[in-house]
Amino acid sequence: MKKLLFYLLLLLSIANPLQAQKTSKIVVEHADFFNKDDEKIPDAVLLQGNVRVSHEGVVFTCNKAYVFEKENYLKAFGEVQMVQGDTLYLNSKYAEYNGEVKQAYATGNVIMRSTDATLVTDTINFDRKVQEAFYNSYGTITNKENTLKSKSGRYYANEKKFRFLTAVTITNPKYTIKSNHLDYYTNSGHSYLFGPSTITSKENYIYTEKGFYDTKKNLAHFLRKSYIRYKDRLIEADSLYYDRNREYASGTNNVKITDSINKGIIKGHYAEIYRNLKTEKDSMIITKRAVAITLVEKDSMYIHGKKMLVTGKTGNRIIRAFNNVRFYKLDMSGKCDSIHSDQKKALTKLIGKPILWNYENQMTGDVMHLIGNNETEKLDSLKVLNNAFIISKDSLGTGYNQVKGRNLYGKFKDNKLYDVDVVKNAEVIYYMRNDKNELIGINKNVSSKINMTLDKNTIDTITFFDQVDGDIYPEKDLPENTRKLRGFIWRGDERIKTKDDIFPEEENVLDAKIQAERKAQMAKEDTPLEPSKETLDYDKNNPKPKAEKIDSNSKPMVK
Repeated sequence: MKKLLFYLLLLLSIANPLQAQKTSKIVVEHADFFNKDDEKIPDAVLLQGNVRVSHEGVVFTCNKAYVFEKENYLKAFGEVQMVQGDTLYLNSKYAEYNGEVKQAYATGNVIMRSTDATLVTDTINFDRKVQEAFYNSYGTITNKENTLKSKSGRYYANEKKFRFLTAVTITNPKYTIKSNHLDYYTNSGHSYLFGPSTITSKENYIYTEKGFYDTKKNLAHFLRKSYIRYKDRLIEADSLYYDRNREYASGTNNVKITDSINKGIIKGHYAEIYRNLKTEKDSMIITKRAVAITLVEKDSMYIHGKKMLVTGKTGNRIIRAFNNVRFYKLDMSGKCDSIHSDQKKALTKLIGKPILWNYENQMTGDVMHLIGNNETEKLDSLKVLNNAFIISKDSLGTGYNQVKGRNLYGKFKDNKLYDVDVVKNAEVIYYMRNDKNELIGINKNVSSKINMTLDKNTIDTITFFDQVDGDIYPEKDLPENTRKLRGFIWRGDERIKTKDDIFPEEENVLDAKIQAERKAQMAKEDTPLEPSKETLDYDKNNPKPKAEKIDSNSKPMVK
């Protein structure tokens, strides 16, 4: 008996869920005319006039309907409306509904409304079991902020989400989004972009292959192959954050900002960019292996600082670099504590223990000014203020040519220093040689002013002015300990010889780590993934129209 009771209870526990799963019948609630013996369709009940039928929480109204009781099936005609609670309304000219599988089909001027969006299309399918609708006949979705148009799409009612796997366009008063794969949440306005996608506005043009856009707050985050293009600037990074309301952007890892007007590039692993559209004033801050690259004639100047700041209007930029600044150019390099470069004045100030190498000449002082020529894009002149000191090695010997004074004023020709004036308390030690490069003697002199001309980066002539005191000594008559001026320090081992030397070792380590992580991430993203069951089912039931092509190389200028 106990065993028999156990088996009976077991059978009841199995039977109850099966009974719960049984689908109820479609219920006819009202019709002006009812006919169960229609000769045209003998298996159906004909309903006409103010028809109202229901099934498990959904209500259908229409002008005419056929209810197939055995199949639990409905066909509705004329001003058809399907209402699910107070969250979903579906209107059409014609509809069918299968009560066994809880699936609906509607066609003819279809309008589907939820609490926060409206879809207009020609034909739609709705699966009540999973609360999903899909269409494959061009559709337009509208809400308060945006209008979306696509060739096909799927709506997830529980999540209030549209998914588009073919060409879709979101039109907003401020911008237009185009993508071939986009998820859009109607209640929050969040858009998730996958694959080649563009966002076009009056201010800029954005490209991404993986990104997020909040259409209500105008906030965005772009990850894969992304850039923001303005009429004068291109911003690229592995990760880009963008706030359209403030015209603010920040980039992380492999940031590159290309200035098309000023012929400059700024790189780093973190940057913040703010554009003031009213005043046309911009500001940028760049850190983590920051470098500014400026084209000077046919050569590039590389400037590095722990932190770099760029401000000002187009054509009137000011670049500031702070903390352990280093710079390099083929014919010039140096370092200092900070740099202040004014584009309009063509003036670059080296501040805080500056040192400059121009070919074989080493120059130091308290402050240095490099003055350029905006028309020729070449260096024009040099100022070394307070404690000016210029040193170069004697061409054949072990000695050093030296000139020092309070201030130094130099002029450049083809970016080479060719004329130098040293004023106030000028001192010189110079190894004089004849045409055969034989040492004639060592000139050690003091005067109020010295002028030097240089040829092929070596001293050609020296002229002394006022209060001249000194002589030319044979090498044997001038002791070694008197061959260096007070304050002499040769720093040739510190000289920056390549553009890669401007970065300290710790920043090179950081860069190597970031590049390795980027390479691993790209390899992971490029690995083909098995498509999900949902995608396979969708593709099977909804043949895709030919998608619009979005070219990743197309970078139109915004007028």
